Amino acid sequence: MSGFFDIYSIIFLVIAVVIFMRLGSVLGRRTGNEPTSYDGPIRPAPSPSRNDNVVTLPSRERPSAPEAVTSAEVERLGRHAPEGTVLHQKLVEIARASAGFDPDHFLAGAKAAYEMIVLAYAEGDRATLRNLLAPEVLESFTGAISEREARQERTETTFVGIEEAKITAADLVEGRFARVSVRFVASLISVTRDKAGTVVDGDPTEVQTIRDIWTFSRDVDARDPNWKLVATEPA
Repeated sequence: MSGFFDIYSIIFLVIAVVIFMRLGSVLGRRTGNEPTSYDGPIRPAPSPSRNDNVVTLPSRERPSAPEAVTSAEVERLGRHAPEGTVLHQKLVEIARASAGFDPDHFLAGAKAAYEMIVLAYAEGDRATLRNLLAPEVLESFTGAISEREARQERTETTFVGIEEAKITAADLVEGRFARVSVRFVASLISVTRDKAGTVVDGDPTEVQTIRDIWTFSRDVDARDPNWKLVATEPA
C-alpha cells in the first residue's frame, strides 16, 4: 500500500496516470514472499486499462546534509516511533536521505497501494502487479495466479476495509535503499469457487480479519521515484 516521505518528498508507487476508481474491492492471498491462505477473486470490479493506476505524492530534491531534518519533522516522526527507539532513528535516517518523512502521508499512500495490489492479484492482473512489485515478489504472486487458473478456480473477495496501518520497521540499507515495513489489519469476505461455481474454500458470509506485514523499498539515489513491494509476511 500508498511510500514514504512527506508531502513534498515522495512519489509512492507511481504507475501511470489515473488511480483505480475502485481500490477496495478485493484482497487476495497473503505472502511471506508468496501468497498463502486466501486465494479468492472478488466481486468483480471494473477492469482498468493497463497503466491506469496511480498513487502519487509530490517530491523534491534530496538534501545533502543531516540538518535537512528539522526539529518539527523529528517531532512528527516521534508520534509514530518514540524518540530514542531504533525505529525512530531509522526513520530519521531515511528522512535525511530523502528530504523529509511524513508518516501520515506515507501510510495513506501505503493503504492505497495495499488495496491496489490485492485487487490486481485477485483479478489476475499481471501487468499492474509488474509495476508494483519487486521481481521476487512478482514471481510468487504470478505463480499463485497461474496455479489458480490451472485449477479453473476463481476467488470472490469483498474488501471491507483497513482497520490499521502502522509502521513497524524501517532501514536505510547501504545508505541508499530505504525500506519501510507496515503492519496492516484488514477485513474481508473471501470465497473460492471451482469451475462449476461450487464453494471449495472460504465462507461467503464470514468476515475475516487479516494481519500482514508488507515492506516497501526504494533506491533514494535513483531517478526512478517508484517504490516497490519487496516482501510480505503474516503478522
